[in-house]
Amino acid sequence: MSVAHVTIHSADFESSVDFYREIVGLDIIRELKAAGRHIVFLAEEKNETAIEIIKDEKALPVSGGISVGFRCEDIEAKHRFCEERGLAPGEIIAPGPDVRFFFIKDPNGVTIQFI
Repeated sequence: MSVAHVTIHSADFESSVDFYREIVGLDIIRELKAAGRHIVFLAEEKNETAIEIIKDEKALPVSGGISVGFRCEDIEAKHRFCEERGLAPGEIIAPGPDVRFFFIKDPNGVTIQFI
């Protein structure tokens, strides 16, 4: 068994899709517009775990208790990239010699961890 997707209901749909495309680096792999709903799935490739964004004007910001982690090639470069875009990344944490990460928030308040 594997995780198919993580769903985020978003009152700021366009900003959310842009965040996962431009900041995280995912591509839109599927888009659905039916029965008054707009849903986008983003991932690096088809058949990988995706982020599902559902347009929902009534969605409230996430107040905590959930985070989504993404691997990146160069933690310092990703940290600078986030700083340059005004995302206020936390400091890079290094709890062990082979583990380094930092956190930012997406437009919905979801904590994003870059590892």
